[in-house]
Amino acid sequence: MAEEPQKPASAEEVVPVPADTPPTTQSEAEAEVEANAESIEEVVAEAEKAQSGAEDKISQSVSFKEETNVVGDLPEAQRKALDELKRLVQEALNNHELTAPKPEPEKKKTELKALEKKEEEVSEEKKEVEVTEEKKEAEVTEEKKEAEVIEEKKEAEVIEEKKEVDATEEKKEAEVIEEKKEVEVTEEKKEAEVIEEKKETEVIEEKKEREVLEEKKEGVVPISPEEVEIWGIPLLGDERSDVILLKFLRARDFKVKDALSMLRNTVRWRKEFGIEGLVEEDLGSDWDKVVFSHGHDKEGHPVYYNVFGEFEDKELYNKTFWDEEKRNKLIRWMIQSLEKSVRSLDFSPTGISTIVQVNDLKNSPGLGKRELRQATNQVLQLFQDNYPEFVAKQIFINVPWWYLAFSRMISPFFTQRTKSKFLFAGPSKSAHTLFQYIAPELVPVQYGGLSREAEQEFTTSDPVTEVTIKPATKHAVEFPVSEKSHAVWEIRVVGWDVSYGAEFVPGAEDGYTVIVQKNRKIGPADETVITNAFKIGEPGKIVLTIDNQTSKKKKLLYRSKTKPIPE
Repeated sequence: MAEEPQKPASAEEVVPVPADTPPTTQSEAEAEVEANAESIEEVVAEAEKAQSGAEDKISQSVSFKEETNVVGDLPEAQRKALDELKRLVQEALNNHELTAPKPEPEKKKTELKALEKKEEEVSEEKKEVEVTEEKKEAEVTEEKKEAEVIEEKKEAEVIEEKKEVDATEEKKEAEVIEEKKEVEVTEEKKEAEVIEEKKETEVIEEKKEREVLEEKKEGVVPISPEEVEIWGIPLLGDERSDVILLKFLRARDFKVKDALSMLRNTVRWRKEFGIEGLVEEDLGSDWDKVVFSHGHDKEGHPVYYNVFGEFEDKELYNKTFWDEEKRNKLIRWMIQSLEKSVRSLDFSPTGISTIVQVNDLKNSPGLGKRELRQATNQVLQLFQDNYPEFVAKQIFINVPWWYLAFSRMISPFFTQRTKSKFLFAGPSKSAHTLFQYIAPELVPVQYGGLSREAEQEFTTSDPVTEVTIKPATKHAVEFPVSEKSHAVWEIRVVGWDVSYGAEFVPGAEDGYTVIVQKNRKIGPADETVITNAFKIGEPGKIVLTIDNQTSKKKKLLYRSKTKPIPE
């Protein structure tokens, strides 16, 4: 990996496009651009005056270099920050805090108050039940006394008026009445006791639940740590986990608590947004030409192209931005695309865990398309908040003159670390800029390279030679051939506007030169890549001649190979 850069500012991952992208919130970003509409027009006016030569001004170089992910190679302060973050993550996993909803202190207080109030109500009800029981017992005692008086009176009357048999029967009836009343009182008392026990049980259970939660929070009751993965990798457990945690630390300038907060929010967002299900969704292929991957750069980073000019197609634009549902589908598609890209990266300490983005601004709708700007801002905010430090370099090509004004407006919103990843190139310098970082055989043909989708004689494994042809000069390329063979070559001059010819020159002095490709002038729009072939029957050489009579340097790309001819 590259050397450690000078102390960077806090990094907030950005996927810049021709839309305002402040590192705070989406709403603030939109408000800022809307509020500065007039100032944009003023700056654009200034940029129009300076349009000639603008390309020379916007082509820049950057100094950002990726830091190492090998823990042993980190500065001591960064290793300590990583160890501290791992400790805090382990605590959060133990307490099930990473996937839990955000805490609501006021709600907890309300629940405790409600529980206390319920306990008071149960206590009051218990007292009321006791009073009721005492009252019923008093009534039973009074009734018993009255029954005894009646009984005595009746016994006296029986002695006087009736026989002893009648008196005995009345006494039994009085006893039956008394026993019946006592049974009713006993049943009511039992029912009251059951109700009281039930309420006491509910209060005890609620109290126990509250105590268990408090004990868990304090670490008194041992619970199994939750298992959390992100991009298919556990947050703790192996060296790949360290690479992920380092991304969050770098995104927050190694401020451990800020990094933990960002990580916690990302885990919760992934759960709420349903990332695992989103990866499997079929969202169609409407935007396959808007965002696509193609090859890798010279350091092995996967390269992704954002082609905003595709939205010049009114049918596609309306199909994408006609209503909120369609805009949300685009947002989900873009997040799905990035999620799949991230999952394909190598998170080992020495692996490639970042990408290069090429943003093509040719025919871009620009600042006037409010729907595109809003959707882009929303996506950018989600990328910044939940995919930190995944972009190694941002290359802007075919940058129009109006972007000068726009970039001047948004520049204050970006940190120095983020801006150090940006590289800008106007139309005439776009191919040259891409070739600095991506081999020509891996650059798509529409951007000046030789890579084409259809099956060709050459593949991306066949290297390309680059040559710069000075103004008003001729340049010759020779391919020596020592045996009978079938020679094939392809050639491209970026922007052409030169003359090109090819011939075979035999090695024998008495041999005759054979014209393979008659010399002709090739305009910028005539052809992109020229492929020639020639069957050679004797030793000699193929000579290609490129005549650049313009006042500009030209970039020449070519490669060749020979195939033996069977006897």
